[in-house]
Amino acid sequence: MPKERVKAMVQGGKATAAPPLGPALGPLGVNIGQVIAKINEKTKDFAGMQVPIEVIVDSSSKAFEIEVGTPPTSALLLKEAGIEKGSGNPLTDKVADVLIEQVIKISKMKQDALLGKDTKARVKEIIGTCNSMGILVEGVPARDAIGQVNAGKFDAEIIAEKTELSQQELKALEAERVHLKEELEKRKAEFETKAKEIIAQMQGQERGKIKAKLLEAKIPTTLIEQLLPVEAAPAGAVPGAGKPGEAKKAEAPKKEEKKEAKPKK
Repeated sequence: MPKERVKAMVQGGKATAAPPLGPALGPLGVNIGQVIAKINEKTKDFAGMQVPIEVIVDSSSKAFEIEVGTPPTSALLLKEAGIEKGSGNPLTDKVADVLIEQVIKISKMKQDALLGKDTKARVKEIIGTCNSMGILVEGVPARDAIGQVNAGKFDAEIIAEKTELSQQELKALEAERVHLKEELEKRKAEFETKAKEIIAQMQGQERGKIKAKLLEAKIPTTLIEQLLPVEAAPAGAVPGAGKPGEAKKAEAPKKEEKKEAKPKK
């Protein structure tokens, strides 16, 4: 039987008949309310995230089925970590901590999209994403956590595919998240104070030299761009008129020729 397919991105558990989903389903003759209810039922675990879905409709019987994709690994990690975005400088700034159970949970949700042949390999893929987002795993940097996985530290949890956390563990993660945020703000304030001192000491020097000094002091690039203004163009310069100082010289007005004095009579 011929089938029609409608693909869309919906908010987990909160799909509506509004565009683009409703207008796309209307011409297919299905009960839109039933389709929306089914989508919300199947995506409720992704609350707060955008989820790819596909509605497959049998043109003859009008029967339908819903296929639900999964959000990107980064989005799932943000939800598990309880944060809005990853670190802008993941090598030095850590923004959250997750436990191995949370990593296993995401590896199961993304099972069909990952390259790993078993749970342990897929867990390491998820931890790799933690590394690029500045998220700790079990209180250590992601690279160290991968070493622990290789050493068998979490074999029991991985074999059992443990994904549940106790209330005590959840409270501990929240406390760690608050601590990391405070440390991040403290470090940012220290960097800002140091950067301002360097800029003040080098006032009047070329921007490139000041920036090089700031980078040497390990000031984050994002903070440098905030504190170090871009050099303004010389006053009176015209874009595209050439390098400063190369403006064409105005031609000097020609001096009037002196009239020959008439001889006195």
